[in-house]
Amino acid sequence: MTAQTDSRDRRPRRTARKRVVDTRRRDELLLQAETIILAEGFTAVTMDELAQRLECSKATLYSLASTKEQLVLAVTRTFFRDATAEIEQAVQAEPDPRQRIRVYLTGVGTAMRRHSHAFYDDMVGYEPTAQIYRKNSAAAAHRVHELIEEGVRTGVFRALNGHFAAHVVAVTIDAVQSGALLERTGLTAGDAFSELGDLLLDGLSSGQGTKDQASEPG
Repeated sequence: MTAQTDSRDRRPRRTARKRVVDTRRRDELLLQAETIILAEGFTAVTMDELAQRLECSKATLYSLASTKEQLVLAVTRTFFRDATAEIEQAVQAEPDPRQRIRVYLTGVGTAMRRHSHAFYDDMVGYEPTAQIYRKNSAAAAHRVHELIEEGVRTGVFRALNGHFAAHVVAVTIDAVQSGALLERTGLTAGDAFSELGDLLLDGLSSGQGTKDQASEPG
């Protein structure tokens, strides 16, 4: 689904000015820039303003990325890359196949809460960042499908609903991406993913976990 655009011009202005910056300082500036962009979006923030707030020269800022577009893309990719690594670490630490879907989608929801509505609107409204979002949404749907199949193989999920649930995930993620689900429910993107995790876990459960728990001695 193609993200809608509005009349605002989200294309960044370009410049060729650069300055060499050491790796540690570069990482610090990128992290600070990410914090600002995730909190406020990137349409209204100029490179002049970023340089002032980061307390660096524009030449230093342009050493991080040659254009505002490249800086925004770097921030967006870093956000999803770091979120994916953190979520996967939590999933791998969860031994119960029943809970892995909840852990995964709750992690997605937590990550989505890290950015503001302003960033989300800018991200889906600007095609280069919208492509990054669509790619990661597709990856999330695929990962949930894998977790569902894992639960089916171990007998904690019903095989009948596993394939259907994976498609529900894909449709829901697409609805979140387009904004349709958020407008109709009033949920944030983060809350929507958390709710999806609860629905999937309750709907897919085969009852085996409940029976196992009931058979355990008190």
